[in-house]
Amino acid sequence: MSVQEPSAFSLYRADMLNIYDIPVQQVQGVGPQKAEELQSLGIHSVGDLFDYYPYRYEDYRIRDLAQVKNGERITVQGRVCSEALIQRFGKKARISCKVMVEELVIKAVWFNQLYIKDRLKPGTDVVLTGKWDQHRLQITVSVYEFSSGAHSPRTGTLQPVYTLSGSISQKWLRKIMGQALKQYSSHIAEILPDQIIRKRSLMARAQGIQLIHVPEDHKEGQAARTRIAYEELFLFQLKLQAFRQLNRARADGVAHKIEAETIRQFAETLPFTLTESQKKVVNEIVKDLRAPYSMNRLVQGDVGSGKTVVAAIALYAVVKSGHQGAFMAPTEILAEQHARTLKRWFEPLGIEVALLSGGMAERKRRDLLASLQSGLTDIVVGTHALIQEDVYFRSLSLVVTDEQHRFGVNQRAVLRRKGMMPDVLSMTATPIPRTLAITAFGDLDVSTIRERPKGRKPIQTFWVKDDMLDRVLEFIEKELAQGRQAYVITPLIEESDKLDVQNAVELYELLSAHFDQYKVGLLHGRLPSDEKDATMRKFSEREIELLVSTTVIEVGVDVPNATLMIVYNADRFGLSQLHQLRGRVGRGAHQSYCILIASPRTEQGVERMTVMTETEDGFEIARRDLELRGPGDFFGTKQSGLPEFKVADLTHDFELLEWARDDTAELVAKSEFWTGVAYASLRDFLYREQIFNGEIID
Repeated sequence: MSVQEPSAFSLYRADMLNIYDIPVQQVQGVGPQKAEELQSLGIHSVGDLFDYYPYRYEDYRIRDLAQVKNGERITVQGRVCSEALIQRFGKKARISCKVMVEELVIKAVWFNQLYIKDRLKPGTDVVLTGKWDQHRLQITVSVYEFSSGAHSPRTGTLQPVYTLSGSISQKWLRKIMGQALKQYSSHIAEILPDQIIRKRSLMARAQGIQLIHVPEDHKEGQAARTRIAYEELFLFQLKLQAFRQLNRARADGVAHKIEAETIRQFAETLPFTLTESQKKVVNEIVKDLRAPYSMNRLVQGDVGSGKTVVAAIALYAVVKSGHQGAFMAPTEILAEQHARTLKRWFEPLGIEVALLSGGMAERKRRDLLASLQSGLTDIVVGTHALIQEDVYFRSLSLVVTDEQHRFGVNQRAVLRRKGMMPDVLSMTATPIPRTLAITAFGDLDVSTIRERPKGRKPIQTFWVKDDMLDRVLEFIEKELAQGRQAYVITPLIEESDKLDVQNAVELYELLSAHFDQYKVGLLHGRLPSDEKDATMRKFSEREIELLVSTTVIEVGVDVPNATLMIVYNADRFGLSQLHQLRGRVGRGAHQSYCILIASPRTEQGVERMTVMTETEDGFEIARRDLELRGPGDFFGTKQSGLPEFKVADLTHDFELLEWARDDTAELVAKSEFWTGVAYASLRDFLYREQIFNGEIID
């Protein structure tokens, strides 16, 4: 397929985006002052106003009182049937009267609104909204309207509720939104192709915008929300899928010549047998490496699932094809571990593996850089040291990044530019729910290793309350006495007035005194890098038996002799983080344990502890974590790459997201999409989003 990059699609832009060129002050009723206040909400144009969606609705539909539960918010319509009564309580006052609702007399109460007394005459028709007290047959009124026997304009409807600022009120914004729709709804251009609207049974864009702001009922509001949410996801996925299609169309990657027999022979040299899941992922990677376009694949797998050996097979394949590979790890200690592992597997086969670290002697570093540039070194392992300006390769064709979300976009991009559009294989031990994988890594093909290597014993996980610390200390003593090692994790480094949590420094001092016959170490993020590395090496080499640490060991060194993970104040951690911590043990032949110490005060805290004791499946834990915490916090901190949607919710709209992914992938694969007039506005959208400049989307 020949992809034509757009030169000038601006003639379609006015048709698609004209409402975004109309100043909001053109809406009748919006003066200069209100226009300025609307700008503080990000509303500059009529299009911005239409895109300012309500976050919920207030239900003003008339309900049967017999079906309303005590304490619920209700709307009733009735007739005043008594004189208003005023009662004073110091500076406060309330006014009340009897109202006939159908055949039931109820009491209506207003607080501090004495000015309505003269309007509460017997025989007056009213519409009241407020909290219902079933026992007293009383409604505490929050919203009211007087009518002349007919339904109020609000009665029987859902009213949108918007985020506000300044002097803008809900009533005014609703009025202006209605006026804007009246003036300009006919100018709302359709964005989605007709065939997709029909395929997914979606309403038109103009109708969706109309009904999301002014729905007759919840069903209409939900259908409108579905339309808008799908559109957001569609446009985001269109960017990702178009980039992938362009990347394939450019065909500027390395098409490696890889024989299946070569891969099989290498696998036979390994000291273990690949799982079926690993074999499947290897086949997916090899297929990509053989293709003429650059691979961009994410391998996700639970802790201990064997991602490193899959990456090693990919590196072996490119080296046998006559090229070089680079392996970037997030920490020096992890880079050293990967380098040792790869040397053990590759050097007997004559493949040269080197470690490039920040602390190398200058002469040794110069020799390594020369070896890389000449092609004598086949594979280099390192941290961000790999992206320094003076690092050159003869033929870099594969970049592997471990825990890829921990590297910045620019860091990964720099390493890619050190080769001629090299293939990229990213790995993460953070199992990612399908929804987030499609979204955060939508420009990547995602491979998943589900199985664990044979022989791995399940980690026994226990949740204990704070008052059981003595028993926990006894258990630690038992493991250390058998020659094992243990981690003790705490959330904070130093004492905090805000959080009642054990801190690493104080805990280190307490445990050092309690276990005075053992060597206790301390590790936290504020230590200098060389001191952190030295502490981890001592722990790896059994010079330290009990390591007190913050979460800096979450992704860290493989210590097979460590069999016990203790987590203080475990309810302060997210589920996925707890699972990562638990994965630091269970990597050897001995039975391993994880003990969570927590006395949670919230239902969510209790649920997290319960989930951790019920399952070891990282993907199930990730799904539950996404439900509890939401996508923005899934990785522990707010990550770039996760888009902010106005309507779509990644936690619940996974079906819409998969629709959007499938629909856009099918669309961009057609030559008609890149040339046909019907899709010009979408191509213009891609042009303005800079998809055609060849940069990777991260």
